[in-house]
Amino acid sequence: MDLYEYQGKQYFARFGLPVPDGETADSVEEAVAAAERLGFPVVLKAQVHVGGRGKAGGVKVAEDAAEAASHAGAILGLDIKGHVVHRLWVERASQISKEYYASFTLDRSDKRYLCMLSSKGGIDIEQVAEEDPGAIARCHVDPLDGFSEQEALALAAEAGIDEQARAGVAACLVSLYRCYDEGDADLVEINPLVLTQAGGVLALDAKVTLDDSAAFRHPEWADFAGFEELDHRERLARERGLQYVGLEGDVGIIANGAGLAMSTCDMVEQVGGRPANFLDIGGGASAEVMASALEVINTDEKVKAIFVNIFGGITRGEEVANGIVQALGRVDIKAPIVVRIDGTNAEQGRAILDSHGAEGLVSLPTMLEAARKAVELAAASASGVAGPSSGVSR
Repeated sequence: MDLYEYQGKQYFARFGLPVPDGETADSVEEAVAAAERLGFPVVLKAQVHVGGRGKAGGVKVAEDAAEAASHAGAILGLDIKGHVVHRLWVERASQISKEYYASFTLDRSDKRYLCMLSSKGGIDIEQVAEEDPGAIARCHVDPLDGFSEQEALALAAEAGIDEQARAGVAACLVSLYRCYDEGDADLVEINPLVLTQAGGVLALDAKVTLDDSAAFRHPEWADFAGFEELDHRERLARERGLQYVGLEGDVGIIANGAGLAMSTCDMVEQVGGRPANFLDIGGGASAEVMASALEVINTDEKVKAIFVNIFGGITRGEEVANGIVQALGRVDIKAPIVVRIDGTNAEQGRAILDSHGAEGLVSLPTMLEAARKAVELAAASASGVAGPSSGVSR
């Protein structure tokens, strides 16, 4: 679950992170009233789940009530990369001296938490990594050991944080770690973390992604869920009980297991394609589950081909194949489908698909072959070239 900036700051504050005073506003009148309570100057910020708000006109400074009204009217209803602004965060303006970057996330390859800190804040960390990789200090944290203030101070020195800010930045890092660990987050990021002209350190922005799997420990998260921004695909998938993340490509992905789904996305990219989604159907591949998965992907107009990648363990290959065949009878699929079945009874499963002979259905034995075929079909569809005319190719 991705939080809006104001929700992220409220979450930060629970763990002792210093954040500027602010209020939400859903109308021009509410924005002006909030600004007057906070005291000018204030910053009005669009609340959307997308970066680049400032460049798009979604962040404005107001020196008085008239400016606050003008800026609020301009930002509310603004379309920022397909996200329409319905809420503002009105925040007391900070006098900034320096801007830094700080985050915690999981390094899956190392199986430990990863802290990143940079003296170059205020711009995308990807840009910093590309232009000056040495400007990012990294520190792995074993969750059993935790993260101490001494380690935070050492990391601040390594990152080149200004000496007058190091103690404040280190204290923020310790609190940020608590927010990440105890708060059950997948990502906590502050960009920028600022040194004010008065010598204080503040989290001027907040990016927080909560781990949905930990929701049972946090009944208070229900307050966030009501404001969660989902596109139509994600909403439909949630209704069907599917693990789905929408992406920007044209190859729809269906796999059983999160690891296989991620590997499938990687494989599609490796052979020159772009995945349209991450969709994990879990351990089963019944007709009901497969139909739901295909229905979700079928609503995405960008999808030009679908790659179904199933590894049968407890789930047997013939069950998967029968599920796909039955699902095709329920859902009118617009894009060609490439299926790779491996594992238990895979040969029987492929034989069932072969005998079904559905138009636009391709069965291939390996993940690499199937990925290449899906990308090829997506490219052909996008260019208007017809794909397989009938039958199941193997």
